[in-house]
Amino acid sequence: MPAQSRKKPPVVRLPPKSNLELVLTRGAQIAIIFIALLAVIFILQAGRFLLAPFALAIVVGLMMGPVANKLESWRLPPTVSAAISVLLFIFIIIVVGAAVVAPLASWSERIPQLWGELQLKLSSLREPLETVRNLQKELQSVTGASEGMTVNVDEETAVESVAVLAPTLLAQLLIFLASLYFFVATRHQTRAAILTIFIDRRLRWRAAHIFREVEDLVSGYLLAITLINIGLAIAVGLGLLMIGVPSALLWGALAGILNFVIYIGPAIMAVILFGVGLMSFDTFAGAFLPPLVYLTINAIEAQFVTPTVIGRQMTMNPFLVFLAVAFWLWLWGPVGGFIAIPALLIFIAIARNLMPGINWGLPPESER
Repeated sequence: MPAQSRKKPPVVRLPPKSNLELVLTRGAQIAIIFIALLAVIFILQAGRFLLAPFALAIVVGLMMGPVANKLESWRLPPTVSAAISVLLFIFIIIVVGAAVVAPLASWSERIPQLWGELQLKLSSLREPLETVRNLQKELQSVTGASEGMTVNVDEETAVESVAVLAPTLLAQLLIFLASLYFFVATRHQTRAAILTIFIDRRLRWRAAHIFREVEDLVSGYLLAITLINIGLAIAVGLGLLMIGVPSALLWGALAGILNFVIYIGPAIMAVILFGVGLMSFDTFAGAFLPPLVYLTINAIEAQFVTPTVIGRQMTMNPFLVFLAVAFWLWLWGPVGGFIAIPALLIFIAIARNLMPGINWGLPPESER
């Protein structure tokens, strides 16, 4: 007798989802993602005391990675190469700080005198200011707001703030230096430990590729932008020196430091140089000369020098860059402004390896 054919189990077909069910399902997924993002932002804000110096150490460690690799090529152990890298970074910070702090201290002693000179320079604006003040009084009379306002200043507030802030900053500095050392010293072991988590060979290869791309992008960007900012500092210092601005090298160094915070730093520097121009030149129109010189040099750097040095490697959507800078400045202050672009590069490197079909704003690795 022929063998009886096996009966296949019946296929259960689910009824197709209606459009309303699809919308509700997609809405629930979006809501979960939104809640997760809010939770991440809350964690970053609440844990900024530990997370900010730790994140800064990772970014700086990625920048110092090529230096440590060069030292290890001379057969130095990772612990020694990490210590040398950290000491080199500390030396650079001390040199830059000495170049900036000492002149700033002398300028701070002249603040009362400079404030008097500034008031004389602004005397030409007295009539417009009086018009604005009269308009404000009229608005207060219409809205019924009180014309007088009492401000009580607690003299102990500044002292108490310094007493509370100093230990916090010292603790964060120690966390940063310790994290930087251990990150550089154990970067190979950390990568190997993370790669062992992935059992699948393809996933392990993908993770290794992400590590390599993150290191290349972040270290390449930070090293290149550091050299560019050094050149910018020299150019701005010489330009201000040629037009007779006092302490020109100080403002040049400050311009190079603030240029690490893209968009926001140059705007702050232009305002600072406008104040310096008010105090350095006799005419009100002459006050615009220092910021004009700085903005011209900064425009040359942004439009020609940086694209030539970095090339297409860091070509990103300017609006996306601005949002990243604004977000991290709001979240972690100056530290956030420094790590904003590296954090964006890390996110793009991870995202485009996990979702390669989407254009994330950076050219493929073969074109870089």
